[in-house]
Amino acid sequence: MGQTLKEIAEQLRDTDKKVQLIYAFNGAGKTRLSREFKELVSPKSEEGEEPENNRAKVLYYNAFTEDLFYWDNDLLGNTERKLKIQPNTYTQWVLQDQGQDQNAIAHFQRYTSNKLTPKFNADFSEVTFSFERGNDERTENIKISKGEESNFIWSIFYSLIEQVVAERNVAEPSERETNKFDQLEYIFIDDPVSSLDDNHLIELAVNLAGLINSSDVANGLKFIITTHSPLFYNVLHNELGLNKSGKREGCYLLEHFEDGSFGLNVKYGDSNKSFSYHLHLKQTLEHAITENRVQKYHFTLLRNLYEKTAGFLGHPRWSELLPEDKQLYFNRIIQFTSHSTLSNEVVAEPSGPEKNTVALLLNHLVTNYRFWQEEVQDD
Repeated sequence: MGQTLKEIAEQLRDTDKKVQLIYAFNGAGKTRLSREFKELVSPKSEEGEEPENNRAKVLYYNAFTEDLFYWDNDLLGNTERKLKIQPNTYTQWVLQDQGQDQNAIAHFQRYTSNKLTPKFNADFSEVTFSFERGNDERTENIKISKGEESNFIWSIFYSLIEQVVAERNVAEPSERETNKFDQLEYIFIDDPVSSLDDNHLIELAVNLAGLINSSDVANGLKFIITTHSPLFYNVLHNELGLNKSGKREGCYLLEHFEDGSFGLNVKYGDSNKSFSYHLHLKQTLEHAITENRVQKYHFTLLRNLYEKTAGFLGHPRWSELLPEDKQLYFNRIIQFTSHSTLSNEVVAEPSGPEKNTVALLLNHLVTNYRFWQEEVQDD
């Protein structure tokens, strides 16, 4: 039976893990989960206000963080385009009080281009962008892309958590430069990899993992990271040492079910072993077989699974993986069932023997090939 996002947020809150890494397909509810978690840890008062001590318990980055930034496109003059920053204590502290604007700019240029230069105004309430042409020419007040904007906002947030970790690593609170984050318990990061190519995505993941690893366990900070990117997940999984023995929890797959409920399932290993598409096909077929809900389209999924396995193992034809004594027979059944044309005589409900064929061939694939034997063992 599925859970609500609030129940999943409670599960994340109640763990003693320093890091929890969550993979979810797009649309599965990552951003909504971050909001549920924030409301759980830092609830608003009846008047709608958020008490200062509650606000300091969780620091989060998600799509709503980007709402703090909005464009003034200078529609009349069309020349003075600027990205404005809503007043808030966090950017004020990291940019103005801590003077981290140059670090934020350096992070941004690392993930985009060193020719793309942000410039903050005096009170850090707005930013303009210019582009160097490689000669004496310079294009001022340009509007950057949505992906570049997301990277810029992440760079400010990353500079913020760098400073937070540094402050919290000072063991004695009286010796810290600020006590603003003394009550902070969680840092929730939702998908900071918009529009990054693979090289920069890996660099971001390595940098983030290094920052988390530098956070002293004794300071009590806990990190929750969600992503839709298998590559980002894998790099974090390895850099954070989540594949080491003894760390058997802390990695999850967030799922959104058809009835509107959700599931947070523990996964062992990186994304290749935990929730790649071939495993999704296998689990879909297993669920249909267990519930006795096999339909005609499950033959297509079964064929797809055989094709992927054959490709991985180096077989030129997927049919070579079928039982040798009835290879031609099963091949014809799958070919016919998965490629049948639209007709008013074709029904979705297979016969009993056809359902048994799906179960038999799935079991044959899992039990007879080393690739799947290793997957089962890792589970």
